[in-house]
Amino acid sequence: MRAALLTNIREIEICDVPGPELTRPEDVLVRIDAVGVCGSDLHYYATGRVGRRTITFPQTLGHECAGTVISAGSKVQGLDVGRRVAIDPLIACGQCDQCLAGREHTCRRQKFLGYPGQAPGALVEYLVMPARCCHAVPESMTPAQAALVEPLSVALQSRNLAPLGPDSRIAILGAGPIGLSILLACRAAFGELICYVTDLIDARLEAARRCGARSTSNPEREDAVQRITALEPLGLDVVFECAGKQETLDQAVVLLRPGGTIVIVGIPELERVSFDPHALRRNELQVRNVRRQNKCTAEAIALIATGRINVDQLVTHRFALAETGRAFDLVSRYSGGVIKALIQM
Repeated sequence: MRAALLTNIREIEICDVPGPELTRPEDVLVRIDAVGVCGSDLHYYATGRVGRRTITFPQTLGHECAGTVISAGSKVQGLDVGRRVAIDPLIACGQCDQCLAGREHTCRRQKFLGYPGQAPGALVEYLVMPARCCHAVPESMTPAQAALVEPLSVALQSRNLAPLGPDSRIAILGAGPIGLSILLACRAAFGELICYVTDLIDARLEAARRCGARSTSNPEREDAVQRITALEPLGLDVVFECAGKQETLDQAVVLLRPGGTIVIVGIPELERVSFDPHALRRNELQVRNVRRQNKCTAEAIALIATGRINVDQLVTHRFALAETGRAFDLVSRYSGGVIKALIQM
């Protein structure tokens, strides 16, 4: 089968590799139909690492994926051949203390697609997955929509960690696919919730306004914090930090009211970030971190299938598998007004 392999920093080759075999009765063989290019993939592409986890080349990337069941093990039920599925890229052990506590997303022996040393990535023609990781989607859902179930699930997890209500005032710092998905998830749950969005790319700010942002700011052209605080002098209830930058972490602290919450969603490239401990202490600010998603997949599928959340507006570029290198280069350079690039098999 064909696979897109990261063979060096910023180098992706399309290679022929052995196809996977279905050997366990609990697994399914899936033909991959669509894969989204995620920000964490870009860390590996541009630097060869995420945090302390480094790549050994060659490596397959990709985890935002959807496909069609080609064959199923003898113990699999409800996933017949031909069934289209959204794939949860996390393979949890189901036995450790975290899994038994209902926290499969922090499983101590987890395997994650495209994560070095754990599981192969999804930028391949075929993939074997545990049936429990494959969620059937309605026939009305497109492969692109099914692939975006995973990032929307992360957005739902982020929203669920925040103390929100219909009258909440929030900011999203970073309007990439995850930031915009959080905006859509919050609006779907709380209707007229007031949201301010910042980003360095005007096309993404325009998308944020279409998704329901009250006000947007480009920090390269204006003091975004000053603009928001002028509109919200008492401060915001929640700030979702989606850029993974020290600057946006600092901005989040300033923007919050006493008792407010920072939800850290972005993945910093830095080894360490810092906070002003006195500002956190004086205002008794809460800091929450997001680790992927936990039991949000079914809700994400329902929100997309019923049209309550329109993820189609996030997909700006589509590529064939043979064009994977071009897709990663485009997204890494934030070129062409890209929000979400999709590899369609």
